[in-house]
Amino acid sequence: MKRRTAPIFVSAGLVGVLALTGCGQAGQDTTTADGKTELSMWTHSAGNPAELAVYEKIIEDFNASQDEYTVVNEAFPQGAYNDAIVAAAASGDLPCLLDLDGPIMPNWAWAEYLQPLELPTEITDSLLPTAVGVWNDEIYSAGYWDAALSIFARKSVLDENGIRIPSIDEPWTQEEFDSALATLKSAGYETPIDIGAEDAGEWWPYAYSPMLQSFGGDLIDRDTMLTADGALNGPEAVAWGEWFQGLFEKGYASNGGTVGNQEFVDDEVALSYTGVWNALASLDAIGDDLLILPPPDLGNGPKIGGGSWQWGISSGCADADGAREYLEFSFKDEYITQFADTQIVIPATEGAAAASKYFGENGVLRPFVELSQNYAVLRPETPAYAVISSTFQTAAKDIMNGADVQSTLDTAVSDIDANIESNDGYGFQ
Repeated sequence: MKRRTAPIFVSAGLVGVLALTGCGQAGQDTTTADGKTELSMWTHSAGNPAELAVYEKIIEDFNASQDEYTVVNEAFPQGAYNDAIVAAAASGDLPCLLDLDGPIMPNWAWAEYLQPLELPTEITDSLLPTAVGVWNDEIYSAGYWDAALSIFARKSVLDENGIRIPSIDEPWTQEEFDSALATLKSAGYETPIDIGAEDAGEWWPYAYSPMLQSFGGDLIDRDTMLTADGALNGPEAVAWGEWFQGLFEKGYASNGGTVGNQEFVDDEVALSYTGVWNALASLDAIGDDLLILPPPDLGNGPKIGGGSWQWGISSGCADADGAREYLEFSFKDEYITQFADTQIVIPATEGAAAASKYFGENGVLRPFVELSQNYAVLRPETPAYAVISSTFQTAAKDIMNGADVQSTLDTAVSDIDANIESNDGYGFQ
């Protein structure tokens, strides 16, 4: 299964529809012929047979394990899932159980489409922090896995060019990283690194806002969540923008490639800033010469994006206790390991990681667990995130294309702050 380069994200337009449609009587579950309460469940997994097979196994096991509930899943193709959610929200007919991309959760919680998850703390405490969705100091969603980004390299190429191999404990500094790119360009790589700039959508904040944070900037002032001023247009953010723009001006990066990791596999680029979903194919092609490296420390520590698909319970679910019983059952390590090894994603618990053939202590993809544990940061947990995401994408693309960094970031701040003000701060005071 070829994975997308970033988790699917609900568009800003969809958020607006959801926020305006009101909270109907969602999840009106029925009773089956054998007297069980039917719990409706929606996933976006119809186009992903491996993922769907794990869900079907969990549902089969849960339905057989007790006599009170029957979970009935409806799987949508990714391309149709958002439309289905919009229609269900408008008619007040959301299912009891639904998966959602982590960054959108605060908007859905704020709009009262979700209720607090209320799973046992021994479950949520065992998960990666980026696999738990929190809004207004309450947990509203939780997931079985996360993804992580890294820099792929060939050991032979770094050795031949006298470039130090970085580690979790000693990542490249900004100076070392910039020097490595210059060295690799001089060595004959027309574009030394593929950072995925030909991609679009949520990839941009997922991949590049951690670089901004590593410089010391951010997408919003996380202390108040009421303004982006100072965070997205302050000196640290401007320094990020100038550096990011310089990657393209100097020919170190390009937006003219193809989405994915093929240029690296073909040795057309020396480095690739990409995700765990491309790791096995790269290992198959390159073998022991492949290095899975941490991102550089651009001044305030290395950062990578965290937070992916998670599960929630709709606010109108007629039997939330049954939905919670199903979710509690589903968070067994054995299922999380199955997700990890069939989807090539990072298991959300240490127990599941230990049992994984890829992510266990000696697994070939173990570095991704360590990267996630050490460097992953969530995108801002605010209902404004959909607007923040699209605004940042526009600004970063303009900067890539040569726009004035300060004025571009000032405009982005104005757009974000206007949205927050028009929604009365989204409940932040």
